[in-house]
Amino acid sequence: MSEDRPIADSYNDHNPLFHALRHVGWGDLVNIGWFTAPTLPLLLGGLGPFQRRLLRRSLSLLDARPGHRVLDACCGRGLSTALLGRAGCDALGVDVQPEQVAQARRRFGDAPNTRFEVADVTALPVADGSVDRVHCLEAAFHLGPEGRRAFLAECSRVLRPGGRLVLVDLTWRDPDPGTIDLVDPRRVVRTTWSFTEVEPVGRYPVRAREAGFTVRAAHDWTRHVLGLPLRLAEPALRLAATAAGRRAVCLRWPGLRELTEDDWRRVSDSVRAHVPFAAACRYSALVLDKPA
Repeated sequence: MSEDRPIADSYNDHNPLFHALRHVGWGDLVNIGWFTAPTLPLLLGGLGPFQRRLLRRSLSLLDARPGHRVLDACCGRGLSTALLGRAGCDALGVDVQPEQVAQARRRFGDAPNTRFEVADVTALPVADGSVDRVHCLEAAFHLGPEGRRAFLAECSRVLRPGGRLVLVDLTWRDPDPGTIDLVDPRRVVRTTWSFTEVEPVGRYPVRAREAGFTVRAAHDWTRHVLGLPLRLAEPALRLAATAAGRRAVCLRWPGLRELTEDDWRRVSDSVRAHVPFAAACRYSALVLDKPA
């Protein structure tokens, strides 16, 4: 993880971009979302429906069934874990951030078949071969290259033969992850979200095989996850650049009135930095099976 900012401060109002996103729908979930042209009018209702659509697609790859023991790695605020529990799985959500686990327990502590623990996913508090499924949605980029290798090895250890890991993550188009310095030269994006580099898209399957997995599928979800935010970035920046534009946005999302002029400036600077970064990324969904 990045040393520039504690990871917890990436997911609270210390991060101006998170502060703004919180008022337009981020809450139970903090993923980017799944977007299609016919659903664009739903943006007026905020980002939540798009985030839930991405979560549903991710969970569908698990093929988790009632009675399966499922580990939800980097569970965040717990919605994904709770949905697994409600579907009849024995669901354990783990996250390294005590603040996130505390929120998950407040929100979903009474959900059936659902538990939460503070734990590092590179050293899971789970016995060998005791888990049927592992799910990790849009979080492994925080771990760093060695952390991702350790996570894959841990998943292989805790999964029973025939088990499955679904790993959905930002990936890097260039085989050299060091080219992130060219698209994030001031480290704005890396500081905002507390990470060092993104796993190259071609290296993830290699690392998975090294950990003992069979790559059942590798889906490219870039178009539906990153495509629309990239197209909307410039119009959003134009709106935020004027007092009239900001007033119009605040009419729809009054909570944004909390943002000061300096906050708006920092949010705009952050969005500008995210545009070339997102263009250099892909968004991958890996279905990794442990051989029976």
